[in-house]
Parts: sequence; structure tokens; C-alpha cells
Amino acid sequence: MESVVKQSENLRRIQRRLIFLRLGVVVVLAILLIRMWYIQIVKGEEYAILSEQNRVRMVYLKPPRGLIYDRHHNLLANNIPSFNLYVVLDDVDDRQRLQEDLSALIRVSADDIRVAMAKHNTPRLPLKVKENLTLKEAAAIESNLPQLPGVVLQAETERSYPQGSAAAHIIGYVGEISAQGLKEEQFQGLNLGSAVGKYGVELEYDQILRGRVGHKTIEVDARGHEQRVIQIKEPVPGDDLHLTIDLPLQRLAEGLLEDAAGAIVALDPRNGDVLVLASHPTFDPNVLTRGLTVSHWNQIRHDLRKPMTNRATQGQYPPGSVFKLVVAAGGLESGSISRSTPIECRGRFQMGSRVFKDWRKEGHGLVNLHEGLVHSCDIYFYTLGRQLGIDKLAHYAAQFGLGRRTGIDLPAESPGIVPSSKWKARVLGERWYPGETILVAIGQSYVTVTPLQMATLIGTIANNGLQYRPRVVRKFEKRQDDTLVDIEPFLLDTVPIHHETLTALHEALRDVVVSGTGRRAQSRDIAISGKTGTAQVVSLDKVESEDNVPHGLRDHAWFVAYAPSDDPEIAVSVILEHMGHGGTVAAPIARAIIDEYLQPDRVLMVP
Repeated sequence: MESVVKQSENLRRIQRRLIFLRLGVVVVLAILLIRMWYIQIVKGEEYAILSEQNRVRMVYLKPPRGLIYDRHHNLLANNIPSFNLYVVLDDVDDRQRLQEDLSALIRVSADDIRVAMAKHNTPRLPLKVKENLTLKEAAAIESNLPQLPGVVLQAETERSYPQGSAAAHIIGYVGEISAQGLKEEQFQGLNLGSAVGKYGVELEYDQILRGRVGHKTIEVDARGHEQRVIQIKEPVPGDDLHLTIDLPLQRLAEGLLEDAAGAIVALDPRNGDVLVLASHPTFDPNVLTRGLTVSHWNQIRHDLRKPMTNRATQGQYPPGSVFKLVVAAGGLESGSISRSTPIECRGRFQMGSRVFKDWRKEGHGLVNLHEGLVHSCDIYFYTLGRQLGIDKLAHYAAQFGLGRRTGIDLPAESPGIVPSSKWKARVLGERWYPGETILVAIGQSYVTVTPLQMATLIGTIANNGLQYRPRVVRKFEKRQDDTLVDIEPFLLDTVPIHHETLTALHEALRDVVVSGTGRRAQSRDIAISGKTGTAQVVSLDKVESEDNVPHGLRDHAWFVAYAPSDDPEIAVSVILEHMGHGGTVAAPIARAIIDEYLQPDRVLMVP
């Protein structure tokens, strides 16, 4: 009886347990059903999209950048094939192992890869691990690709500058756009890794050169490797640029600068075409385009020689005696003097208690305007400058385009300074003193100009007052249909200057080279007209002799010229920093540029 009771209790206990078990099963099934309903119904569309995204990827296709040529179709910038290595971090489970595997296959340290991965905050977007892989490295990656999750080997093009540093300040260079840059309206449609212009015409004409990005939709496997192409939209290549630059002449100019800091500008005064825009020291744009390191960039930025400064358009220098052309024109146009008005030069000019000296200690004697320009008599222009006053000097300088940008199609042009009484009151909060006018009259004191402005000034005189805007691009070619689009010359201004004044200037400039301070610019075959200039950096009254002046405080040497004198085809300005007298060192350089350009059988194509 007792055993029956025990069996009955055991049976009831088992039944109670079965009830709890059934309830547990029901609860678990209910949870599973609710979860399935949540995943399939509530979150179904979202998870479907995520699933599709894990299977399907969009890959951006970079367009080939437009080519750049000089005026004779010499190639200045092109594109060369390149293998670049990317990693999509979302597809990488073991980053440390991948870092070690990649380091063993290509020349990059595991630590560098680790740092790059740590900084990459968009794991769904490709991270560029290395660019410009060698063929050996590319083959090693390709053969091991199945064991490298998330790794993508992309065949692309990169910018190349076959002429090296030649014309670097004109052409510029490209670099990858930053995440911040992508937010700007002008870069809409680009993606991280896109190359954009950073300097020169690469920057100024970036939207024409860069084309439009394409893309392809691909299906990938679990490791992120491409399985098949679903859809493709081809990129649109950028358009080609044809510059006004004469590459053989540009190379000659850069060679003539040698180790000197300075600039040479040559242009066609009849239309504003810039033939030469040489600045030294210079740089190699290939270095800046291909994987520039932070340390290398800091080295360039802090170089005291400032190789990244385009001295032709950004260097601001006292014009020295070249400014006497403006003063002479102002004197004739205002009626303050005539061509024959004599002024006596005894080598000294006193204003109050201060004595201003002529460059020739014994003076030039009795001189008129013609002789004053030919022999660059300082006393003549001290006297004329005092008669005109600073505000009239500023007025005539502005008429020739000084004190403002020329509008050349290059970025970051400097305007220079044309001082006036209002300018000094506004900028320095001081009144103008007559002694300062004396110095401005010979191109010293506050007045500054760029070499490009000086080339435009002498070109305007050569072109009888017609001033064209300088330009470095003359046409562009649409790659899609090979259509050429010409960029027409732009007449900036017609300087209101009388024929008689221009005649006086032309005759004086011709004789500067024939018998004056610019005799070293004489050519055996071509009639050259020009003006010398020596711009003081420090007053020599404060030192015993010019030979004792440290190099960094010595005078700048100027020479401006045009040729042929009777029918000008080229205008040139040369400045050499801290090199002394313009007639001695700058004039021969201008002559060499002119002789080369005007010789009838010159070679136009670079081998």
C-alpha cells in the first residue's frame, strides 16, 4: 500500500514538471515567434538592405585628369598607370593578422598600417594603404588575395609631370581632397581619395581638368572581394589645357636664373600671352603629388629660400629706377615738364636738412628727360617727383596698372603697393612727408611691384598704351568630342597717354640700350629697348662700402625690355634678388631671352 502511495506521488510530481516544461516550451516558442515577427516584419526591410549592402558594393571610378600642353604641344602634365592598395575595414575580422600579412608582401610597416587603420573612421569606405605599388608588389597581392580579407587592388592613374621642375610654379600640382574639402560646393560629387588641384593652373582650372567621377556596382563575397560587376557608369575624362607658355624659352629662363633667387617674365604685349613665368628657387611637382610625407612637406614649408613662392606673381619688390618710366610719363602728361626741360644734376639733392644722392657721385650735369632716362639720373627724378607730388605719382602709377592685380589666371597674385597720402593715413595712421615722395620717385620707399606687373608695364609702353590681361591658358580641348575652345585675349585698359609721350619713352628706352645704363642688353641682330633698375634693400649710407654689405641686404637687380624696338613682339622683366646693378647682371639675361625667342630657326619642340 505504501509503495502505491509513493508511486502516485512520483507520478504527480512528474506531471507537475511536465506542466512547467510545457509552459517553458510555449514561452520559448512565443519568444522565438515574436523575435521572428520583429526581424521579418518590423525590421525586415532594414535587414534586407543591410544584407544587400553586405553583398553589393559601389566602387568609385576616378576619371583621367585632363592633359596640359605648352603652346608648341610639348606635354607638361599627363597621367600614368598606378596600382593602389585599399582595405575595407568592415570586411576585416583580424586586423593584426592582416597588418602582418600586408607588411610581409609590400614595403610598408605593420605599425604604419595599424596607425592608418586606427585613424580611419569610416570602415565601410576604402582606406588607401599604399599607392604606386611596384609590379612585383601588385603581383604578390593579387596572388594572395583570397587570404587577404577586405583588400582591394585597384588599377588607377596618377598625375605625372614629365618636365620635372620646369614651369612648376605655372603648372602646379594635385593632391587628395580632404574630408573637410568634400563639404564645399565646388567639390560635390567627389569622394575621399579624389585628386584635386592644389597650386598653379592645376588649381585655377581644376573643374575643367578633373572630369566627372564614375562608379561600378559589384557583388562581393564574405571577404569583400569582387565576384561580378552588376552595373557600371564610366567616368568622364577631364578636358586638356593648352598654355601660352613657350617651354624651350621657359627652360632657358630657368637655366639663366641658375642659383640666384629671382624671376623672369616674358609676354607678348599684343595679346597678353605669357611666354615665360620663371621663379627660382623652384620645386618638383612630382614629389608633391606622389605620397608627400608630413616631414617632407614641413621641410618645404620652412625652407628659408621659399621655393613654393611664385616670385613672378607673388614677390613684391621696390621697382627701383624702372619706376622712373611712370614718373617721366606723369611729368609729360601733367605738363610739369617738356621733353627739353633741363635740370641740373651735381650728384646731390637737398631737401631740408636731408641730402639725397645720385648714383653717380659727380653728377650728370645739365640733363633733359631723354638724358635723365638714358643715364637713369636720380637727381632729375628727385626734382620731377617733388614737382608732381605723391598723389599725382600714385595717379599715373595706377593708370599703368600698378597697385592692383593684373588678373592673370593663376591663384594668389599679389597686388603690390602704390602709396599715396590717403594710403599712408589709412594703413599707417600717419601723414605723408615730402622726403618720402623723393624716394618714391626713384622706385623706393613704400612702393612695391611684382615682376609680372613690370612686364605688363613695359609691354603696355611697347604696345602704345594698350594693356592686355596676362594669361597662361590660351585654349582647352574637350576630350569627349575633341572640340577646341579658344580663350580670347582680354584688353584690360587703354592707358590715356599721348602719342608724344609714348614717342619720348620709346626713344629713351632705345637709347638706354644703345648708349645708356643698359648697354649689356645690346644684341647683334635685334634692336632692343629697355630700362635698368637697382632697388635698394638697405641704405648704403650706413655701411662703409657696397662690398661690405651682407648678401641678404644687397640691392635687387632689375631690367625690363621689349623687342624689336620698332615692332615689339616680346616684353621681358628680370629681377635678381641681392645681385647688384640691373644693367650689369639682369640686362644680359633679358637679351638672351629675346635673342632666343626672335631667332627665325629656333627649335620649338622639346625632345
